Amino acid sequence: MTRKIKLGAFLPGGGQHIASWRHPDQPVDGAVSFEFHKQLALTAERGLFDAYFLADGLAVGFGGAREGGNARVAGFEPVTLFSALAPFTTHLGFIATASTTYEEPFTTARKFASLDLISDGRAGWNVVTTTGDATAQNFNRDQQLPHAERYKRAAEHVDVVKKLWDSFEDDAFIREKDTGVFFDPSKLHDADHRGEHFKVKGPLNVSRSRQGHPVIVQAGQSDDGRGLAAATAEVIFTAHQHIETAQEFYRDIKNRARGVGRNPHHVLIMPGVSPFIGRSEEEAREKYDRLTSLILEEDGIGLLNGLTGGTLDLKGFDLDGPLPPAPPTEGMKSRQALIRQIADENNFTIRQLYQWVASARGHFTIVGTPVQIADTLQEWFENEAADGFNILPPWLPTGLDDFVELVIPELQRRGLFRTAYEGRTLRENLGLPFPINRYTADRSVVQAAE
Repeated sequence: MTRKIKLGAFLPGGGQHIASWRHPDQPVDGAVSFEFHKQLALTAERGLFDAYFLADGLAVGFGGAREGGNARVAGFEPVTLFSALAPFTTHLGFIATASTTYEEPFTTARKFASLDLISDGRAGWNVVTTTGDATAQNFNRDQQLPHAERYKRAAEHVDVVKKLWDSFEDDAFIREKDTGVFFDPSKLHDADHRGEHFKVKGPLNVSRSRQGHPVIVQAGQSDDGRGLAAATAEVIFTAHQHIETAQEFYRDIKNRARGVGRNPHHVLIMPGVSPFIGRSEEEAREKYDRLTSLILEEDGIGLLNGLTGGTLDLKGFDLDGPLPPAPPTEGMKSRQALIRQIADENNFTIRQLYQWVASARGHFTIVGTPVQIADTLQEWFENEAADGFNILPPWLPTGLDDFVELVIPELQRRGLFRTAYEGRTLRENLGLPFPINRYTADRSVVQAAE
């Protein structure tokens, strides 16, 4: 089968850009409008996207930073939203974020297994370690956990969730009314997990879906994050400004996956891209400039305060001067470094920096025509920088409509993107293998030995 670009649609109802809610095309209540999210899901499925992707925060102000004008300060819990959206679609996957830092594995396993059944095998779990003291203070803590501890907890958390997802073997349910046999108890298994962070008996009281279990997605970019991703993730959401850094990340992850005995082709790397699309370069630039002009200074400052770790208050600095040094924190270390890199490489002032990252928070922003955007995606895809992309439309619904109507046809003309879904489950469309239940696999090994 010819390799094709995979596409995720990153669609917060309040818009991706911090000023998107002020755009005339964006509904002001989009973040809490179910009908608007339904419209976005239907458009994404019409565009043959693999999945609708949603990040999530556990404090007012996305990521713990209070950005007063940002419509993303409050919205839906993503698994709840996706459970409601799933019946309106047939092929689109749903990748929701849940925290390994503040959730228990049993709760995570149960809600994602339920979404997987409700969607008939189209669920994905975006594994995150949650940063920020504001979030910690919502969960019985004064300060966020140290970076290294968060990732140790995350690795064990994912391991427990996968054990729980295997509680019932795929053919455990007999459901014979005549005999009264509902399931085969020999095919129900306890997790019996005892580790450094979790003690979980199991079994999970939700069965597996037609895709086995939800696709595991991860977004870490630090060394700890790369280790976790290579060991556990099937899709990796990453942020890069240049093809060279994307290639380094791509090759490193594939080598790490190979090193722990995984097939690197089953670890899909999807950088984030925020496109401003115009039928001409001038039109694309006008769209970028118009949205940029809607940013309030206090929101831009709030955004940078959060992205630089939360210890540097830029309110007292000259916005037309350089970004001052900021000490690294226990927050998103890779994102802090990326923001500094963007500022230094472009010689941005504070104002120019928040204008540039206002749409994508450090992901790659492209301003151009459909041909120019397709050229860039093709270059990354064909040169070991990406297996696909998470598309972050700056504002909605127009940014998504533009991509579906202008860029996707260009990718299809080049033979780079599907013209129809390959299957019904998220795994089938991503080209990922069915995860064999560990207990079924063990039984097969024993039978083969006999």
